[in-house]
Order: sequence, then structure tokens, then C-alpha cells
Amino acid sequence: MSTRFTLPPEDILRAREKLVLDHFHDEVLQDWDATLSTFPHPHYELIAPMVVHDGDDEVRDYYRDTRRAFPDQDHEIIALRHSHDAVIVEFWLLGTHLGPLGKIPPTGSTHRTRMTAYFVFDEHENLAVERIYFDQLTILKQLLGGLDKRNPRELLTLARAAAGAVATAGAPPDPRLLTTTPPNLGA
Repeated sequence: MSTRFTLPPEDILRAREKLVLDHFHDEVLQDWDATLSTFPHPHYELIAPMVVHDGDDEVRDYYRDTRRAFPDQDHEIIALRHSHDAVIVEFWLLGTHLGPLGKIPPTGSTHRTRMTAYFVFDEHENLAVERIYFDQLTILKQLLGGLDKRNPRELLTLARAAAGAVATAGAPPDPRLLTTTPPNLGA
């Protein structure tokens, strides 16, 4: 027997949806104060690299670093769904790689990557976490695939990017993402 979760009332679903859409909109505008105001305590979990950005300073650093890498970062929403405690958004993330992405030097290439973000709300209807799932290799393939392998300068960029990707891949996962609690699916 499984536990049935019911959706909150329509007014709560619409309020959550508005908050999430405002959050997306403010990120594109790079209005970090407005974006961060959607959380009582900003908390991002990036599942692909197993990284957590917790608190105002860490999340602002994350925004700064990703917009340095992709100053034109944008998104295209594919679908928005509700669960009993979250808004789930499927979207395309896109941008042009014009600055360093961690240890990966800029390639000038664009990417368009399909992602899913879970905006999880607590029992008081506060946004508690944005948890993002994506495939890092999809982004890397697009960033490196745009390089001209016959051009010596771009071959050097390719070598540096590969070294940066390898260095990044060796980072240990954030321990907060390693311990999970199974859901209570029993009666």
C-alpha cells in the first residue's frame, strides 16, 4: 500500500508557480536581489557536479561565476508541473561561453541543454531549495564541439578545456548530497 499525496489548493499552486516564474525571470535579468528574495535562505543543489551553494553569499558567487561564463544565459521553459511539495520545471538552458567556467577557459561556443529544476517548498510555503538536474557532458560536448580542430589556437583552447574538465571532475561531492532519506511509501 502506498501513501497518497494530495496537491495543495489551487491558490497555493498558483502562488508557488508565480514565485518560480518570477525567480526564472529575475535570473535572466540578473536581478540577484529579486531572485534571492524568493528564498528565506537561498539554497541551490546542483546534482550533476554534486555541489551545494548555501546562503546568500555562496549563491551570489554562483550567479556571478555562471554569468561570467555565460553573460547571455537564458532559458526556454518546456513544462511546469506541480507536486505536493514542489514545482518541477523542465527547461532549456542556453548561453554563449565567453568567460571561464570553473577551470574551463572560454570557447566562444553556445550550448542549449535540457534540464529539470525542482523548487521545493517547506511546510510554511517558503521556497527551501532549488535542486537542478542536468548532464554536464551535454554542455561540455557543445562547448568543445564548436571549436575548429584545425585551428592551432582553438586546439590549445581544447586542450586547456579538457584539462579543466578533468580537474573539475576530480572534486569530491558535497556530503550533504550523499545522505538521502527514502520516502515513506508504506500505509
